[in-house]
Amino acid sequence: MNRWVRLWSAFVAMIMIGNLQYAWTLFAQPMVTAHAQQHWRLSDVQWGFGLFIAIGTWTVPLLALSLPGWMFIDKAGPRIWMILSGALCAVGWGSLGQVHSLTSFYLLYSLAGIGVACVYACGVAMAVKWFPDRRGIASGIITAGYGMGAAAFNPLFDRLIHNIGYSQTFLWTGLSHGALIALAGLLMTNPPADYKVAPAAVKPKVRRHDLDFTYTEMLRTPQFYFLFLAMLSMGIGGLMVTAQLKPVATNFKVGEAALTIALILTPLANGFSRILWGWVSDYLGRERTMFTAFLLQAIFLLGATTLGRTGDGMFVLLMVLVFLTWGELYVLFPAVLADLYGHKNAAFNYSFLYSAKGVASLLGSGIAATLFEKTGTWNYAFFGSAVLALLSALMALYVRRMRLPQKSALRAFSAQPSLG
Repeated sequence: MNRWVRLWSAFVAMIMIGNLQYAWTLFAQPMVTAHAQQHWRLSDVQWGFGLFIAIGTWTVPLLALSLPGWMFIDKAGPRIWMILSGALCAVGWGSLGQVHSLTSFYLLYSLAGIGVACVYACGVAMAVKWFPDRRGIASGIITAGYGMGAAAFNPLFDRLIHNIGYSQTFLWTGLSHGALIALAGLLMTNPPADYKVAPAAVKPKVRRHDLDFTYTEMLRTPQFYFLFLAMLSMGIGGLMVTAQLKPVATNFKVGEAALTIALILTPLANGFSRILWGWVSDYLGRERTMFTAFLLQAIFLLGATTLGRTGDGMFVLLMVLVFLTWGELYVLFPAVLADLYGHKNAAFNYSFLYSAKGVASLLGSGIAATLFEKTGTWNYAFFGSAVLALLSALMALYVRRMRLPQKSALRAFSAQPSLG
């Protein structure tokens, strides 16, 4: 079985878990309405979205820190993790329509988040391990499934919610998505230890380290924390729009037809951004690509809350541009991390950096909704996110000048366990 079959199997699984994030905006208001007697507010359910991402993104690195002898993805291989993750997604997401308290809602959505995080880690590992010659484009394809699949599924989710109700929609999409994740996992394996590929025809303009770092070695270098802050700053705006797209459209008085178009086009833009900017980064360089895309993100976030109110067409256009310049961070940052710290332990090394998404999700979902409820406007959330995206763009200019991380200062700690 060649590496492309494995890559596209992971792509299918990524589509399934992506729906649990990008279809959420369709469920937020129906859940508030259904629990009106319990006085649920928009901010209450949006905190659930934030916890779904946060708990999921923090699970793998926390396990790695607390249970160093555990059989993790890099050793055990992805199959067992994919089957387990499919079950977690099916139970967690499929049960959300039956909850009667915020506590049970938060717990079940977080359970689904744990499953999503493991699938994501396996998918990214497929890209960086099987495609060391084309990490940028391979990571772009694999994560495009996560961001793009909702373009086909969002209209289906919307129709199901109207026809059978949000509760039954949770149930049947949870069961079907969990089963497809498990089936995709059966085709996914890690490459053999002696796996090699021919060098790329065009030499990419990137720096690559000749050392492989374990996560314990990586966490003792300052370069990691710089990348963490940059990823956090860039992640907030897109996650805010992901969670709040329908509530924002309602506040902006956008028509139902325009919202439907936005729900189709924004996932396509999100997925395409990962392929486009991943491909560009293999030739232009990671850092220059990051600066360009992140700067544009700041501009489009500012435009979304100003020009986006002037008409349905302008709203759709600016939402599409926001996602077109946001999704690539989940391609560029894992590629940069593998370039700096090696590919051998890539899955778990990236899980620590990916945990920045958890912090960003709490800021972009619960806090953004709370700000809106207190002020009556989305301006503060959009303006703040634009400033942070600009900060991330400026930080990207420095990444190329950073010294490559070294192990010389870490040799005293060589007794630390390796997950490789």
